Amino acid sequence: MDHGELHGGARHGGLGRLVNVVDVEATCWEGKRPPGAVSEIIEIGLTVVDLEAGERVGRHRVLVRPARSTVSPFCTELTGLTQDEVDTGLDFAAACRLLASEHAAGARPWASWGDYDRHQFTHQCRVSGTEYPFGRRHTNAKAVFTEANGLPRRPGMAQALEFAGLPLEGRHHSGEDDAWNIAALVLQLHERGAWPCP
Repeated sequence: MDHGELHGGARHGGLGRLVNVVDVEATCWEGKRPPGAVSEIIEIGLTVVDLEAGERVGRHRVLVRPARSTVSPFCTELTGLTQDEVDTGLDFAAACRLLASEHAAGARPWASWGDYDRHQFTHQCRVSGTEYPFGRRHTNAKAVFTEANGLPRRPGMAQALEFAGLPLEGRHHSGEDDAWNIAALVLQLHERGAWPCP
């Protein structure tokens, strides 16, 4: 499912001012991981931010079908995703191609809350022989937020929203909703002059 661009004119133009904010959810378990199972991306949330306009201009959700794991009851409780739902998704390689072709992932700078999302993509691309969809210009929004606010430790996204006086919209641990919320933090940091220039 793809919610499309909210403002179509921003889709391909202005690469310097557009940032892809990405949040992934992956298969997970309570306690020990089942024998032979690996943690795999099952949802990619992507919000496009227009830094110059100061707004979120695209909201997307890509479901990904896991190949070497299944969605546990714990994972469903956390993310809201079910095995039946992710079975309708793309395979991982197709999802990466979609990011590159539809969302200019290789050209636009991108950001995530922490480095988990980047490391998960790097690892899963390597083990599956899939071409990495993103460019090198990645920003760890959690690190920028922590430094900009002089915090002693790096907060989770929900804590950061509360600190920033912003609402948590939607469901925490939904990739789509988390990317949307992280994008609000990115915009606030940019308004304060704390977001690094592309």
